[in-house]
Amino acid sequence: MERLPPRGIDASGYILTLSDVDIQPEFEGLIADVCATLAQSTPLLDGIYLYGSVARGDATPGASDLDLTLVLRTPATLHDREALERNKSALERRHTEVTKIDFDIGSRSEVLAMENRLSWGYWLKHHCRCLWGNDLAERFEKFKPSRDIALAVNGDFESVLTRYAMQVEQAPTLKELQRLQREASRKLVRATHIFRSDQQPMWPQTLEDHVELFLQQYPSMSTQISYFLSQAKRPCAESNEFSTRLRQFLTWMAAEIT
Repeated sequence: MERLPPRGIDASGYILTLSDVDIQPEFEGLIADVCATLAQSTPLLDGIYLYGSVARGDATPGASDLDLTLVLRTPATLHDREALERNKSALERRHTEVTKIDFDIGSRSEVLAMENRLSWGYWLKHHCRCLWGNDLAERFEKFKPSRDIALAVNGDFESVLTRYAMQVEQAPTLKELQRLQREASRKLVRATHIFRSDQQPMWPQTLEDHVELFLQQYPSMSTQISYFLSQAKRPCAESNEFSTRLRQFLTWMAAEIT
């Protein structure tokens, strides 16, 4: 019987890409509008990339986010970010297929910098699919799973999660609180990938994959990580409770990584 490669890895031992995944019909109109809207606006874009559940083909209409990586020809100015924010708000008003739209913004020089190969290069190659413009993922060879990649992508976990904790404590509305809890929980679950070893064959694709890998090394943390997995899907905690748990987990992570 032929042995199948580990989940998230092809038969040669490299991380799988999204190039062969079809866009779900429910999101085709949204994707077309995104490309038409952003390609005609300032700042000048080098490329528009899709990632997340819509890119994987497992999004739920009316319940999933649309996640986009935008690569600009030059580093973004304040004016650029304001223009993109206006376009994002207009797209969200026109499309109820997704709950919201998120932009990750970088510049062409950042993406192609050698020191960012394991972060930007890996991200575009294995988590994104180019919708419009120059596909910079073609500049990179496939990556094999490694802890170095996990650290390059999630090395900012302490500053990002600390900022989320502060924002949760100050959230002005329930809707904003739930948005922040969901985003923070997703970041935390994915950031646990920094604890992987190079001997682990699986490469996580979903939040559940990240939890599974984490618990292989830290089974005693099951209650804590399960809490954030649930909040990543259906945020419902009180702000003080969530912030306290987030800070406690963050303190544990920072101590464990050092």
